[in-house]
Amino acid sequence: MQLEENVQAAFNGLKEHKFRSFLTMLGIIFGVASVIAMLSIGEGAKREAIKKYQQLGVNNIIIRDMDLSDKELENMRAKFSPGLSLKDAQAIRDIVPHVVDVAPQAEKKADIKYQDKSVKATLIGVTPSYSEILNYSADKGNFITQDHQNRQLKVCVIGIDIASKFFSIENPIGKSIKVDDQWLEVVGVLASKSLFTETVGELASRDLNSDIYIPLSTFHKRFEKEKLFSSELKQITIKLEGSQNITQIAEIVENLVDRHHFSNKDFSIVIPVELLKQEEKERRIYNILLGSIAAISLLVGGIGIMNIMLATVMERTREIGVRRAIGAKKHDILSQFITESLVLSIIGGIIGVIIGLSFSISISFFTEITTSVTLYSVLVAFLFSVIVGVTFGYLPARKAAQLSPIESIRHE
Repeated sequence: MQLEENVQAAFNGLKEHKFRSFLTMLGIIFGVASVIAMLSIGEGAKREAIKKYQQLGVNNIIIRDMDLSDKELENMRAKFSPGLSLKDAQAIRDIVPHVVDVAPQAEKKADIKYQDKSVKATLIGVTPSYSEILNYSADKGNFITQDHQNRQLKVCVIGIDIASKFFSIENPIGKSIKVDDQWLEVVGVLASKSLFTETVGELASRDLNSDIYIPLSTFHKRFEKEKLFSSELKQITIKLEGSQNITQIAEIVENLVDRHHFSNKDFSIVIPVELLKQEEKERRIYNILLGSIAAISLLVGGIGIMNIMLATVMERTREIGVRRAIGAKKHDILSQFITESLVLSIIGGIIGVIIGLSFSISISFFTEITTSVTLYSVLVAFLFSVIVGVTFGYLPARKAAQLSPIESIRHE
């Protein structure tokens, strides 16, 4: 029999047993849909992670002051460690090779008030280089400038969430907000930033859209330390010319700061590009795991096809015998039944792709989970469904081809 006749016979069989054919395809449909949905969730998580670490800067090295108790801080100072300081930042700038710029920052928790509204936020003292190194930009107004830093001006740039809470119907630029006991003029609103939802070394988890940025000089002049022995800085971000030798340069930085702190480990080194590589590796494993779990549904669907095709062979034994008697070869019968299982799996695969795409979009729309459908996941799911259909359809097809024409004709 020709391929066209096989396909036509397969469609006729589907039409004659619509409900049974639909039930047979359900395993394939849900298998394909689940593979696409699972892989889209994994891909979405991967892209969010990449975006998060890219905002830290793939050419950057971050030195983070450790969060220590009052007693631990007192012990560190007794051992002559000054904590993270501007001297560390200047030494790194002067000594470490391939350094493009250095951005020191200080932090503290603060009470923010405007009229009758108040929130708690992280107050961050920065220099103008901070925005360039960490890719920060102002949605409205300007970021901290060198003039603000030099003149120790009482100005601030607020996160977009604070702007929406305090100034939902008015322009925040030029307004004054109270930070602890200081009044600061709003000169800019920061563009929306991705949230850090997990701790990266000593890089604290927080909502970046609820931070307030002021000149570092103003921070040190106007605001008291949170703890008596707190370090002068909370973080130093170093931008390098490239990421080729970033691990070796990080070792140089660690040794330099270690000497300044008299070998007291009261700081940690965070290398975003290394974290990104580790994250990508973990996400690949995660995607494989999700895809494997979803693929089980396809295997179950394949078993369903095999069972139905075996039942079909038993039903059509007499028909097979007649065809063999009038000249059909074994390979004709084999190809006929394989074509029928292939048609089932292709139709089920197409429906599964449509449902999988719809499900992935719905997850993103109705939940906070980010999904990302790739052509790769669609092709893998669909091709796997076709392979499953052919593989599990082969045994019933082979059984049909091996039937004796005489015995088949006599079959009731």
